Amino acid sequence: MSLTFTLIQTNLFWENKEANLRLLKEKINAIEQKTEIVVLPEMFSTGFSMNPEQLAETMNGTTIEWMKKIAIQKKIILTGSLIIKENNCFYNRLVWMLPNGNLGYYDKRHCFAFAGEHEKYTAGNKRLITSVKGWKINVQICYDLRFPVWARQKVTDAPEYDVLLYVANWPEKRNYAWKSLLVARAIENQCYVIGVNRVGNDGNEMYHSGDSMVINPLGEILYHKAREEDIFTIKLNKANIDEVRNKFPFWKDADNFKILNDAI
Repeated sequence: MSLTFTLIQTNLFWENKEANLRLLKEKINAIEQKTEIVVLPEMFSTGFSMNPEQLAETMNGTTIEWMKKIAIQKKIILTGSLIIKENNCFYNRLVWMLPNGNLGYYDKRHCFAFAGEHEKYTAGNKRLITSVKGWKINVQICYDLRFPVWARQKVTDAPEYDVLLYVANWPEKRNYAWKSLLVARAIENQCYVIGVNRVGNDGNEMYHSGDSMVINPLGEILYHKAREEDIFTIKLNKANIDEVRNKFPFWKDADNFKILNDAI
């Protein structure tokens, strides 16, 4: 069983929702290969902004409706994160929009205190592991990558998920950590890892080199693009991950653990 992802590595207009949605619609329309899941960066409609009071939307807002319309028209799953206001709190929320207009969501667990995200946004406490065609996909956001326990496969009769997906606005000055940790997450969890990052300067003159990647369960890099905008489509095969796990059943020897104060 195969599953096809398209990664959109793009520059973003700073705090300009209309321009970003117009740009991203053009890029999605430009996808030539048949695809099933299209992945956008973190805060794709605004850039990584600490101004949620001015930029936040509700789950009935323009960007959610935009995602729904595109997912239905293109018959794809569309995902990426945006700024959402709910119950007087702001969230950096990844939305998983299905081709039928239904959705799931994941709120970023680890707010980036170095940039003051923890002062503006409320942290999530639930993981989202979604299922597509027999594949299980664990979706996370940017800074979550630095915390391996949050992504760790739990010890059960089988691994919890097959793909670990990160959307990000990860700056170039720390891109060694980004690239290294994506590979580490793939090896330690024996899964595919996909990381989709933006390129270009944000409104704080922070440069992003992209470095979007796809990595297989052995830690081998299947795709890597730096410093350029890119639209890349890749087909992943379930047989490959099953073969690795059967040949090297390291996941069976993992430590059992429980994350406290969550609601997984």
